[in-house]
Amino acid sequence: MEGEAPPLLPEELREKIPKLYATEAADDPIVQAKLFTPWTSWTWFVTEFDGEDTCFGLVSGHEVELGYFSLSELAAIEGPGGLRIERDVHFVPQPLSRVRAELDKLRSPGPDPG
Repeated sequence: MEGEAPPLLPEELREKIPKLYATEAADDPIVQAKLFTPWTSWTWFVTEFDGEDTCFGLVSGHEVELGYFSLSELAAIEGPGGLRIERDVHFVPQPLSRVRAELDKLRSPGPDPG
């Protein structure tokens, strides 16, 4: 790939994301951004950001769990054919509970055909 990939979190979005620990007392923090791998089902939902590199939020990979992740580490990952982790530009900020509910629907097995 030629040129540099756009930042996972552009400046205008970085300014909107609460700082680390700012929402830890919130019952249902708002997910501000969604990052994903176009070649797997791994997804990162950002609720907090330190302003530099470290994010906190929901990670959907082998498991679904809250945790910290590094933007620079995500940006360094290269998939097949040079694919990179991307930001879902159509994602609308929403409560974490709604994101979890959608993930639960996607991850739950379908009905047993009997």
